[in-house]
Amino acid sequence: MAIFSVYVVNKAGGLIYQLDHYAPRAESERSFSFPLELVLRPHDERVLVAFGQRDGVRVGHAVLAINGLEVNGRLTADGRDVLDFLGDAANFPVSVRFGRPRLSSNEKLMLASMFHSLFAIGSQLSPEPGSSGIEMLETDTFKLHCYQTLTGIKFVVLADPRQTGIDSLLRKIYEIYSDFALKNPFYSLEMPIRCELFDQHLKLALEVAEKAGPFGPGL
Repeated sequence: MAIFSVYVVNKAGGLIYQLDHYAPRAESERSFSFPLELVLRPHDERVLVAFGQRDGVRVGHAVLAINGLEVNGRLTADGRDVLDFLGDAANFPVSVRFGRPRLSSNEKLMLASMFHSLFAIGSQLSPEPGSSGIEMLETDTFKLHCYQTLTGIKFVVLADPRQTGIDSLLRKIYEIYSDFALKNPFYSLEMPIRCELFDQHLKLALEVAEKAGPFGPGL
């Protein structure tokens, strides 16, 4: 069981805090001869598999490393264009590591805004007045849990479907937010949270929740 990430969204739908706590990544590294059997295309400053699947490599996976050198967007760590490098027969055989692309900061901001809108839609679709918005979304690989405060701040946790105690964790995160963000004289409401004590106590709360332990004094 694991807790994957935490998002804090302000009442306007802006992402003011995000933490990747545990990110399982299905990666596959394979050696290839020329020509490359997979069709690669640039997309959103990444190089993705557009066609062809083999040995754990799937359509949508990104090129993460070539010959052990990490790939940043469309360039290798030594500044070479990925598509140009893999299009040159002189560079083969080559070892390429593929995996699910990491979300960029802009993508996280966009997804937080989209969830804010879906939350409001969920409330409006209710046949009964006064309904809350989306409190949980479930897939086969994770569950999204959301807790909205009376002031409109949303705390969102993505966790393993088998993870227990998320309701109490969400309220614990709200408590940490109140103690270490709202009581910080240098913090402005609705603005990004940049507080070391908030980070420390949040990470500790996540570790306690993963172990299904109680929240004791001072945690």
